[in-house]
Amino acid sequence: MGERDEDLKRKLQDAGIDAETGEAAFDVDAILQRWRRKVIKRELGHQALTDLGLPVDLAQLDVLMAVRAPASEFRNEPECETMVSTVATRLNIDPSRASRITSELIRRGYLYRDISQKDARRAVLALTPAGISVVEAVRHYKFLVLGSYLKDWTREEIATFLPLLERFSAWSERAASPTGPVSDEVAKLRDTLLDPAQEPTKKPAKQALN
Repeated sequence: MGERDEDLKRKLQDAGIDAETGEAAFDVDAILQRWRRKVIKRELGHQALTDLGLPVDLAQLDVLMAVRAPASEFRNEPECETMVSTVATRLNIDPSRASRITSELIRRGYLYRDISQKDARRAVLALTPAGISVVEAVRHYKFLVLGSYLKDWTREEIATFLPLLERFSAWSERAASPTGPVSDEVAKLRDTLLDPAQEPTKKPAKQALN
């Protein structure tokens, strides 16, 4: 595996990415992949629901949070009334799924439909007292855990980390349309791909483990 990585790093240099930056990209990717597996499992979210004894699942909690729309999380979104379509957009889920979950939360007493102040013909979503208590308890839990971790960081470390994290969070959008040498290398990669339908079926050669 190590030799294959070295070959890939050399190819990165062909695309104008120096060796030190390429090595950093490998390190960042390794950290992100480990983090992604934890995030997909949503360990902290499950733990919060368990420790607080909340009778909702993570999908329902997401919808409650989307209706609450914490300013720190949705600060770049213009203020607007929350409808089912708003929830779908905020969570990047299908509107029909958002509709099913909100209907269930309304039935269970965590949400209710209100009349829009802008258009009386339109229904908007709002949290009931029970819904508010769930959202506030989970947010309190999350920031207790995160705060207890960050309290061991120095002010300088936090001041350095936050702007870099914000900057890095936009990498996928900026990388969506590669240009220059990277674009040329991507075109070459497309040409190397094999069509399994046109290839004879055979077992791949065993790779030596390093």
